[in-house]
Amino acid sequence: MDNYNALVKDLKNMEKIAMVLEVEPFPIYFLGGSACILGKYTNRSTRDYDFIDLNYSANLGKVFRYLNDFDMLEYESTILAPSFKERAKRLSEFSYLEIYILSREDIIVSKIIRMEPKDLEDMDILIKDSDKAIILDIVDEMLRRKDLFEPKRKAFLEQLPVFKERYHV
Repeated sequence: MDNYNALVKDLKNMEKIAMVLEVEPFPIYFLGGSACILGKYTNRSTRDYDFIDLNYSANLGKVFRYLNDFDMLEYESTILAPSFKERAKRLSEFSYLEIYILSREDIIVSKIIRMEPKDLEDMDILIKDSDKAIILDIVDEMLRRKDLFEPKRKAFLEQLPVFKERYHV
């Protein structure tokens, strides 16, 4: 729970900064380890934040800077289905900023491209409470994307059979 509380504290402080700077409320969609902790899917340790770049304006840099260690991921280079927002969960702890975490299924699919030990650790936990049919739908939708960078698509396709065999999907 310490990891969760630390991440929420950082985001609460970022929310306060946004209010002080009178920045219009905006959505943020977290994925990766920070989403796993914020969604209480896992409790491993992480202090970095991965979120999707929604073409944020430069003035939001003052707000994001508060997170210290973050990766703003280009949609075109991230393994996501276009419908990820439909499955995302808004966190009720935040009233000004629209803080979302991706669904378990979307996080799993986003991790297929790497399949590194920490990704596998997360996936082993997430898969237990996930809907495999939704995972397959997300994979199909993601593969239909025309805007995904080709090297990312290729790397994903190389790992997909390994994922399907390991998790019986």
